[in-house]
Amino acid sequence: MEQIGIIIRAEREKRNLLLREASALLEIDQAILSKIERNERKATKEQILKFSETYNLDKEYLLVNWLSDKIYKNLENEEHALKALKVAEQKIKYGNK
Repeated sequence: MEQIGIIIRAEREKRNLLLREASALLEIDQAILSKIERNERKATKEQILKFSETYNLDKEYLLVNWLSDKIYKNLENEEHALKALKVAEQKIKYGNK
């Protein structure tokens, strides 16, 4: 899976939109959009939903990629990351009972 910024940039470029045009459509500052596209800044959930709406993209696809980026960033250097993810999956499935 690609990082969310790469997905957002590719969709903008596919539509032949300049950064300033896309930022106007998305109602987001051009500098912030540029940083999101370069994965230098995390998009908010609200921004992801706006990308989905504006670019007519599958909301679930974008949200899953956005969440996976957040998880990866928090765990990328952790030795026990995969084991922790398995435990977290069980907690999510069964409500931490």
